[in-house]
Amino acid sequence: MEDNFATALRQTAELMERELDRFLPTTSSLERELCEAMRYATLSGGKRLRAFLVIQCADLFSVSRDYSVRVAAALEIMHTYSLIHDDLPCMDDDDLRRGIPTVHKKFDETLAVLAGDALQALAFEILADPATHPSGSVRAMLVGRLAQAAGMRGMVGGQTMDIYANNEDISLATITRLQQLKTGALITFACEAGALLGHASPAQISALKAFAHDLGLAFQITDDILDAEGEVEEMGKATRKDEDAGKATFVSLLGLEKAKIHANMLSKQAIGHLSMFKGNADLLMDAARFTVTRRR
Repeated sequence: MEDNFATALRQTAELMERELDRFLPTTSSLERELCEAMRYATLSGGKRLRAFLVIQCADLFSVSRDYSVRVAAALEIMHTYSLIHDDLPCMDDDDLRRGIPTVHKKFDETLAVLAGDALQALAFEILADPATHPSGSVRAMLVGRLAQAAGMRGMVGGQTMDIYANNEDISLATITRLQQLKTGALITFACEAGALLGHASPAQISALKAFAHDLGLAFQITDDILDAEGEVEEMGKATRKDEDAGKATFVSLLGLEKAKIHANMLSKQAIGHLSMFKGNADLLMDAARFTVTRRR
């Protein structure tokens, strides 16, 4: 029997597959290979945790699922773009993603770059559409916040630090900031977007952003732990690449056991930030627990 969280996460994944399929129609025109690459990357499964966070945070404020599901889909599309580009030979040079060949291996590097570019544009197109929310100001805030989360002050900035930082100079504070940008920025957007859709108060938005901050760091530390302990078959991607490359991670800086303790502490802190929502945030609390107990 699945518990409530596992059921809700699975249902979100199934919902996203249907919604994303609708946003990514097939075509017989000259750009059909581009569409195939976009669909291949986006519809290849995944936990859909970011989408889950959008929907659950929006549910706290009784936002129509017609709106929150569209924002969740836009975020998953943005996240997929980042994965395609992260896997490129000029970045992390990965051959596997979610147990299948990466986009540049399945197609080629040029199409992988173009598919990522097109997905990024599509994410903003969805957010700007009046179907996403009747308020133009809400749509503008969503577009602005996602642009910040994805750009030089967010995900791309973190990826730049990750690639060009001198490993000998990376401290715990530096890698924490790096991962807050690279991984945490989109997770923070997921939680903040749900609040923006629901016209949440400043205090409610602050609580959800604090929750997302700790959740995102716990998520990345767990990723580092799984990279050190996991196997390719279980993870669906290469493991121990960071260690082999001598790359600084939370595990290399803290040690495996202290990294686990730190991740669990962050998970508990994240749960504490949700106290103002009383019993309405149980699934979000479960998400914080899942972040440090997952196996892939």
